[in-house]
Amino acid sequence: MPAPPTPPDQPSPDTKVEALFKRLAAAVDNGLLPAGSRLRSIRDCAEKEALSRNTVVEAYNRLIARGYAEARPGSGYFTRKAPGHRALAPAAHQSEAVDVVSLLREQLEQHYEVRVGDGRPPPSWMEGSELGRHLRGVRATTWGQLEHGYGTPWGYLPLRQTVARLLHERAIQAEVGQVLLTQGANHALDLIVRHLLEPGDVVLVDSPGYYPLFGKLKLAKVEMVGVPRLHDGPDLDALQQLAAAHRPKVFFTQSLAHNPTGGSISLAKAHRLLQLAAQHGFQIVEDDPFADLMPASAPRLSALDQLERVIYVSSFSKTLSAGLRVGFIAGPQAIINALCDLKMVTIVSTSDFVERVVCELIVGGQYRRHLTRLKTRLEAAQRQSIRALQQAGLRLLCPYSGGYYAWIALPDGQGEIELARRAAAQGIFISPGAVFYPDRQSTQASMRVNVAYANDERFLRFLQADG
Repeated sequence: MPAPPTPPDQPSPDTKVEALFKRLAAAVDNGLLPAGSRLRSIRDCAEKEALSRNTVVEAYNRLIARGYAEARPGSGYFTRKAPGHRALAPAAHQSEAVDVVSLLREQLEQHYEVRVGDGRPPPSWMEGSELGRHLRGVRATTWGQLEHGYGTPWGYLPLRQTVARLLHERAIQAEVGQVLLTQGANHALDLIVRHLLEPGDVVLVDSPGYYPLFGKLKLAKVEMVGVPRLHDGPDLDALQQLAAAHRPKVFFTQSLAHNPTGGSISLAKAHRLLQLAAQHGFQIVEDDPFADLMPASAPRLSALDQLERVIYVSSFSKTLSAGLRVGFIAGPQAIINALCDLKMVTIVSTSDFVERVVCELIVGGQYRRHLTRLKTRLEAAQRQSIRALQQAGLRLLCPYSGGYYAWIALPDGQGEIELARRAAAQGIFISPGAVFYPDRQSTQASMRVNVAYANDERFLRFLQADG
């Protein structure tokens, strides 16, 4: 029989644990409990704080796990030197996100308060959402069903079935056996690069394009050739010449809500691109991270091709939670089989537990409700941000078509790297345009702007003062 719910006027056991942990951790931080101080015994603390012994044990374990205390067998619990806290400002050599590694590091470590260059929405857009409410209650049911093994390398079957249904909504007729779950889109791209390419191979990439992909290709010693990106997709005249000259194996592209330009491919251009791929014998990897924010009927290469020459990659990181790390690959059966073997050899399997959570959110309807709220927030932020940027004298290099990004031209004579460094000195994170080119050479001084943050008054004041 399940335990009765905690009455609303009483804190939950986990809340009590966290409250005791925070109070003791603050005492260590503030010097009220110097290093080496003996904490009260479990029994004494439980009696004086009117808590259960289990609550005190859990709070003490959290202190140990986070470096505030240590257990000495036979003697009790003692405080340790307070854990060092990250400085408010980054070290000098890490203060500007001006290349692939430093830009990616800043996305993850998050030194700055004003995050115009970020690749994701604000965490507040996810808090209080259907996701948060669902996760607070999911632990008991999901853990209760979980088998404590590695799971299949293909990923949680009900989620793969759900993904296949989502693909059908996008007019991509994929069978369940053509769907492989991954730890997000980056893991998917890594598997594809490892399987399809060898050192010295040539590939085509969007220019500007997705910079983490460039890092993967460099690690694989693959030669990248940039295809200029126009407002309605790749420059196909340039692509045709480059394909004839270099005989590439693969073209990596983002068709919709392109990163960083925010533009989307036209239907006519998508048709011609597939014709060029057949003519020159290269495969296409289509990355679609904003799929659930875009219309199901939007022109996708995978839908036009039906996964014969195109490998389709997507994830829930940009729309649900980057922390859940769930993505997928859909493609020709033989390639998906080989990618599953490669996944098994490299990481064994992905998290069955996390995949169950995502599946429950989708089939239970919470994900769709969450998407409705997310789209409303994004549309409002996009209108306000683009208006504010234009009022600041900046212009869009590409019409906005969806997603989180706007591609902004900088005024004549404005150096984008220097701008990023001046912004960093004021705690503002900017993504300079050069990072998004495979050869690091911008054709126009520019920056990628996350529309969720671009209306921040601190950023706009910086632009006005710097301009």
